[in-house]
Order: sequence, then C-alpha cells, then structure tokens
Amino acid sequence: MQVLQVQLEVGADPAEVGRARRWVRTRLAGSGIQADEPLAETLILLVSELVTNAVVHTGHPAVLRMVLTGTQEQCPGTVRVEVSDSCARPPAPRHADGEATNGRGLELVDGLADRWGWRPEGAGKAIWCEIDRCAASASAGVAVYDGAAFEAV
Repeated sequence: MQVLQVQLEVGADPAEVGRARRWVRTRLAGSGIQADEPLAETLILLVSELVTNAVVHTGHPAVLRMVLTGTQEQCPGTVRVEVSDSCARPPAPRHADGEATNGRGLELVDGLADRWGWRPEGAGKAIWCEIDRCAASASAGVAVYDGAAFEAV
C-alpha cells in the first residue's frame, strides 16, 4: 500500500489559513484528487476549520499534516488531516446559536469527517480527522477521542 505523508508549518497569523488551503489543494492534485471533487472540497474545509482553531485559539504556530493511503487503481484508502499546536487545553466543541459568526468549527468537523479526535502531543495537542475515500467503507459522523477523556472547557 502506498502512503503519502506531507507536513506544513503554519504561523500564528490568521492569514496562514489561506496558505494552508492552497497548500492542501496542490498536495491533493499531486495525489490524483482534483480540486473540484467533493472529497477535495471537504478536505479543504476541514483543514480550514482545524487550522483556524489552532491559530485563533492558541495564538501560536501549528503544524498541519496530511496522510493519504492507497492508490487510485485500488480502493484509495483514507485521508487523515492533523493539526498540532502548543496548547494542552482539549478542544471544546460549542453549539453556535442563531446568527453567531463563530463556534461551528468542530461541529463541521464532526459532520463532515468519518472520524475525528484529539490526543496530547508533547506540551500541546493534535486534533485529527479522517475521511474514507471508498464510499463503501464510510461511516460518517463517528467521533473518536484516542482514549483521551473529552472535557469541555
């Protein structure tokens, strides 16, 4: 099985979110996933949400990782997106009310990814999500937390 793993360091500036999206588009295209495919659009949205959360809520740089497994000829496997930051505080999903302009990021991740979760990493944490590229193996909406207790803060 082929595995492609790529990584991008993201600065603490919210403008870095756009750079992360552009970077993901080029990496996906290089792996045979075209920018206009629904999978690519979903992955770019997930990256946008996870990187925005890391940059806005920590005020520190982050690291974006993407892992693609499989090949185009076979069932092309899973795409994993992961963002590591230096804040140890667990993610705190919120429910945005009415016209609120923020607070929906992890709800979107939960709704779009097949699995997502977080784990402690060094002095901080890593938040990840996965999308199964084979429709037959998709199980949308299941949240997994790597054995770590989930606690809203």
